[in-house]
Amino acid sequence: MIGRLHVVTDAAGGRPALDAVRAALNAGAPVVQVRTKTGSDRARLAFAREVVGLCRAAGARCVVNDRVDLALAARADGTHVGADDLPVEVVRRIAGPAHLVGGTARDPDRAAALVAAGADYLGVGPAFATATKDGLPDPIGPEGVAAVAAAVAVPVIAIGGVTAARVPALRAAGAHGVAVVSAVSGAADPVAATKALLAALDGAPRSRLTGFGS
Repeated sequence: MIGRLHVVTDAAGGRPALDAVRAALNAGAPVVQVRTKTGSDRARLAFAREVVGLCRAAGARCVVNDRVDLALAARADGTHVGADDLPVEVVRRIAGPAHLVGGTARDPDRAAALVAAGADYLGVGPAFATATKDGLPDPIGPEGVAAVAAAVAVPVIAIGGVTAARVPALRAAGAHGVAVVSAVSGAADPVAATKALLAALDGAPRSRLTGFGS
């Protein structure tokens, strides 16, 4: 029950990031992930609350990256955690059964462990090379995404260097959907960029996973 396109906010936050969120939601993005790396907790909470409000008005879901405390305080729909964040099972225990919990994996063993710990979906990558985040491991490509998708029964969301042109290969590999940062936030026209990604997802070969929304 999670959408296929996850638009991740620019980590710098602020008005430009909110403008990109508005544009993506206006274009039909079903999920927004709040990613903030700077500022006080109060400022980060205020930003998350604004994004949650925009998502509610648009009928979209909002997930907060890394911080389950901010997710709960902002009344977001879920939390997405990475390898260095609180474990999935701890986030689940804190947030409860109704909270959407995502984990990060790049290989089948890690993916299976996260699902066993209670992850509702997985962010998998980097699928391709990307400059959005420093210190990332080597890209796993569609083949790596396929290996993870074959190992779990939850939606796999491919992330890292994703463009509309690369969506068909990722969907054919078994990805339920994709997550993007600069493909929307860095686009000259975020509305058009979001629509292009949604069109690619709608027109791509269906993955092996079904029943998880659009």
